[in-house]
Amino acid sequence: MSQKNNHTVKEFDLKEQGKIKRLTNKTFKFDERIGEGWFSAVYFLKTAEIARRYREDKKVTMQFFQRHDDVVLCGIDEAIALLHTFADSPETLEIKALNDGDKIGAYETVLSITGNYQKFGFLEGLIDGLLARRTSIATNVHDVVQAAGDKEVIFMGDRDDHFGQQAGDGYSAYIGGSSAQATHAMNEWWGKEGLGTMPHALIQLFNGDLLEAAKAYYETFPEDKLMVLVDYNNNVIEDSLRVARHFGEKLVAVRVDTSGNMVDQYFMRNPHLLGPFDPRGTNPTLIRALRDALDAEGYTNVKIVVSGGFNPKKIEEFEAQNTPVDVYGVGSSLLKVNVSFTGDNVLLDGEPQAKAGRIFRPNPRLEVVEYPIDSADAE
Repeated sequence: MSQKNNHTVKEFDLKEQGKIKRLTNKTFKFDERIGEGWFSAVYFLKTAEIARRYREDKKVTMQFFQRHDDVVLCGIDEAIALLHTFADSPETLEIKALNDGDKIGAYETVLSITGNYQKFGFLEGLIDGLLARRTSIATNVHDVVQAAGDKEVIFMGDRDDHFGQQAGDGYSAYIGGSSAQATHAMNEWWGKEGLGTMPHALIQLFNGDLLEAAKAYYETFPEDKLMVLVDYNNNVIEDSLRVARHFGEKLVAVRVDTSGNMVDQYFMRNPHLLGPFDPRGTNPTLIRALRDALDAEGYTNVKIVVSGGFNPKKIEEFEAQNTPVDVYGVGSSLLKVNVSFTGDNVLLDGEPQAKAGRIFRPNPRLEVVEYPIDSADAE
């Protein structure tokens, strides 16, 4: 956590003499068609053309904000890199910005750009969109991390959206506080490798024999931390004990991913335990029984990873019941875009000029961004 101020949730260890270095297009690798207006709303392109003809010397100030409190900002470095890469004469723009990881409030200006409209105005929608997605995911992850307390959170959003989003989504999850991601692409922007155990497909290849699948995994990847997926046969306790007895201290963790429409065999063997709770899926009662069974045979070192339908509410319920979970794997709930940004022109040649309901909102927290930027990519 940064000690810079109480607004910052997470930021890179990239400080040099008190200055935060920003990422550039060496990281983001934008599609070159952005500069041709391919991804811009046509009315922005037409407005830029009119500005060139009739208002070439006019300077506008555009500011960006969103409408929620307790939001984790992300996408600022990407927006700045977008401007520096595709704006016309970017060195003439005056850019002020907050930092990725800053905690922001409703209507707070996070980015302002002053310059001739035709030089950068066509990028407005792109900036709105990238800030919306990056900030939404960072905030969603932050909320999950807060709910999980001191438990680790693995970002597992690879199967819930287009694969082309993985690098940016993984970076956003990192900014929000997730310590590990499922794919290598998700880690690309912050320099780590993907973390994973085994899918159900591996166990299926061994005719449902979990132990044989685990043996093959360990023999193939002996340097990996052995984490075994144990819900394939809907018998997580017996299968967990089976692999623990074979691997002993080599077994680092078991992962429970029981489907929400299944009731584990543990409850079928112990119907007297059924009561005023939902026995389906991965639930606190099942996880406590698993922990007790592992501990009873001396496997206290084996951690328990849970996944499948987790969101802040479900994690809070698990934590409120002191469920012995060590790691939460979370996916689809983190990818919901629920923070929208708006870019507004609010000053014309330094004087107030904006649509009704919009005003210039100066923010003393904004930092001047110099061109060329001091880049973390050089590290």
